[in-house]
Amino acid sequence: MSKRPPTSSSNRSSSSPPDELDHIPLLNILSSADRLRVLQDLTEQRYTKKDVIFREGDPTEYFHIVKEGTVKCVKSTPDGKECTLKMLMPGDLFCCDAAAFEGAAHPGTAQPMGDVSILRMNKKAYFEMLRRNPEAAIEVIKHLGNRLNEAQEKAKVLALDRADQRLASLLVDLATRNGIKDPQGIKLPMRLTRQDMANMVGTTTETAIRIMSRFKRDRLVSGTATRLIIRDLARLKVIASA
Repeated sequence: MSKRPPTSSSNRSSSSPPDELDHIPLLNILSSADRLRVLQDLTEQRYTKKDVIFREGDPTEYFHIVKEGTVKCVKSTPDGKECTLKMLMPGDLFCCDAAAFEGAAHPGTAQPMGDVSILRMNKKAYFEMLRRNPEAAIEVIKHLGNRLNEAQEKAKVLALDRADQRLASLLVDLATRNGIKDPQGIKLPMRLTRQDMANMVGTTTETAIRIMSRFKRDRLVSGTATRLIIRDLARLKVIASA
């Protein structure tokens, strides 16, 4: 498949200071000298919601890091349905890691959920960095192990938990990882439609609408897709773990 070029983007060497790597897993353990070297290999790419960072079936050429914004990774079925595999926040490193190490194609599509800024490192440069830094290589192994555990946990949740538990758990996770304090509670800094929610928790859009309507009536959440407020995080945690 061919990659659709971003409609509004810039591609340049990153001028970020080494300290900005402090929040990036797998890079934050590097020495100052290695950070300076890594920064020479990083480029920054900007995308809008209409763009695609990479498509399912594209070759794995880069490791990507979310600098600003939110990205969703989506898997498509032959009949055109979508399942959102995960949402990526600032500081998250992504590239369908196992596929990158195996030299396989991307198993999913990465789509911005608004305006995003992505740092990219060529796969060859990334592997050279790991060869120079055994400690970073060990962190990659831990990272891949965590990703496997997350996938197994998600499979268990989809198989055993009720739809309202899964949706409450999603909202708790998003609020905890990237929520912004608001006078009414915690604001989610991304546009999150009912379709997005349904895809991420493995249910129908109609079911997601019905559950969110109940959450609104119970004053657990408020707002719209573009400004969703978590008003009672504690009660959502109770529902998620019930």
